[in-house]
Amino acid sequence: EKYLHKRFVGQKRFSLEGGDGLIPLLDNVIQRLGKNGSKEVGIAMAHRGRLNVLINILGKRPEDLFNEFEGKYTPMEGRSGDVKYHMGFSSSVDTEGGAVGLSLAYNPSHLEFVNPVVQGSMRARLERVQQAQHAESVYSISNYAVPIQIHGDAAFAGQGIIMETLQLSQVRGYRVGGSLHIIVNNQIGFTTSNPLDTRSAMYCSDAAKLIQSPVLHVNGDDPEALAFAAELAADYLREFQKDIFIDIVCYRRLGHNEADEPAATQPMMYQKIRKHAVPAQVYAERLVAEGVIAAGDYEKLQDDYRQRLEAGDSVARPQPPRPNARLENEWKAFSKPDIHAPVETAYPAKDLTRLGAKIFTPPADFTPHPIVEKMLATRVEMSAGKQPLDWGTAENLAYASLLEQGHPVRVSGEDCGRGTFSHRHAVIHDQKTGDSYTALAHLYDGQPSARIIDSILSEAAVLGFEYGYSTAEPLGLTIWEAQFGDFANGAQVLIDQFITSGETKWGRYSGLTMLLPHGYEGQGPEHSSARLERYLQLCAEDNVRVCVPTTPAQIFHLLRSQVLGTFRKPLIVMSPKSLLRHKLAVSDLQELAGGAFRPVIGEIDELLP
Repeated sequence: EKYLHKRFVGQKRFSLEGGDGLIPLLDNVIQRLGKNGSKEVGIAMAHRGRLNVLINILGKRPEDLFNEFEGKYTPMEGRSGDVKYHMGFSSSVDTEGGAVGLSLAYNPSHLEFVNPVVQGSMRARLERVQQAQHAESVYSISNYAVPIQIHGDAAFAGQGIIMETLQLSQVRGYRVGGSLHIIVNNQIGFTTSNPLDTRSAMYCSDAAKLIQSPVLHVNGDDPEALAFAAELAADYLREFQKDIFIDIVCYRRLGHNEADEPAATQPMMYQKIRKHAVPAQVYAERLVAEGVIAAGDYEKLQDDYRQRLEAGDSVARPQPPRPNARLENEWKAFSKPDIHAPVETAYPAKDLTRLGAKIFTPPADFTPHPIVEKMLATRVEMSAGKQPLDWGTAENLAYASLLEQGHPVRVSGEDCGRGTFSHRHAVIHDQKTGDSYTALAHLYDGQPSARIIDSILSEAAVLGFEYGYSTAEPLGLTIWEAQFGDFANGAQVLIDQFITSGETKWGRYSGLTMLLPHGYEGQGPEHSSARLERYLQLCAEDNVRVCVPTTPAQIFHLLRSQVLGTFRKPLIVMSPKSLLRHKLAVSDLQELAGGAFRPVIGEIDELLP
């Protein structure tokens, strides 16, 4: 931090000074996780201390960072780029248990919204390992991939996304075997530090009580206590697969950024801070007093470190090859996307008939609700071409056909097992036993995963989770469905800052699909519009696809194109409500067995001259 301050005077870096203990804490956490068998660690953090973590933990070359400060950094071709303290990074580090892959997620200035994104990414990685190892559940191998969430005290206490994300921690479809949370508690948020203004709770970490997590409060000036807390937290994760918090009680030596004068608003606090020695000096003086190091050793260590920075050499631990190169190689297939290239999405009629009989016929010992049983029998007829297909039939056949072709399917959202408007019924329920059955998950032995998940009543955290999941599962179909499209704006930050702009800013691909029920059908101003105009306003340079399909064949081909195409772009669908059962909104089986998605369907009625 001091080196950057001298070399790049007046430039923003959002210094970690005062909270320096985060670095030895992270180092010890990662080493202990590796010893305990973890192979991947995903890190979510904001701007404060990010450059420090990039250099000292992830091993980014100082020379590359200095080039960014000097304006020599050129963003990837066709990308807008972003400020350096938003950029992500991937590397690996040696531990006693072998190499551990590290991923620092890209994130915007909107605090804490990256947390569910990292959670989703780690869940996707766990499911891949589960599939490869034929593990019974993701929980049995949850130590493989661990999310670390680094919070600020003010943001953790104030941001609603915190509560939503914590609520996912033990929910079946979203569990990751526990997150390790670190709060850099510098006791100030920008210019606000009075506890009467920052929160209503006693501690900034009190939201953790929502999920009964243990909280370790640690003195940020005591690196040995931080190391102990790190090892304890890593062992707790391995043992209990539940979240744990470390609250680093520290301070912020400089202003919110380096150009700020913090004493203008916190005069008494900064009188004390300016008299207080930096954490490294506090510890060095203690070690000298205990006879552990000689008087000049501290200065020598500083000089050696400074020389390595001057040379532009890495100052982090050695970096072995990343343990999960397969995922990176899969993304390379989509590095030159053509969103307008034709996609072969038709599927043979005989195979659709066979799949329909499979997914719409419940097990012999299963008793569905009579209404559902009748609907399923009708769908078997539709799949055989004996009746025109409705929306729910075509949608389920799209999922089944993709699974048969080796692509995993994940559909998540409020009430999506049945569907808000009772059209999907991908999950059915036994009226005698209460058991649930997902036919898509029982197509054949060794098939890809099929998960149809009723989410908690949250938009932002769940959409963020699914976006993160899609960034780590390039070969699958990942869908988030809003209960009504009107409610999607509860997750507007994720839509604006990640989904529609992540590729342009950061080069991050995502094939996430959003289904937003939409239509002016007399349900009032809160249940009529997904705000199509807002999504069109976000369109630029082929960043997303926005579609309004109106026939079952259209949704069949559209969903399949999202996986079978040579691109990975978010797909935003104004899905129907009344058209789910409209007698004219039907398709023949042959329209699924042939053809493709049609960007425009011409008018079929005669128009007055």
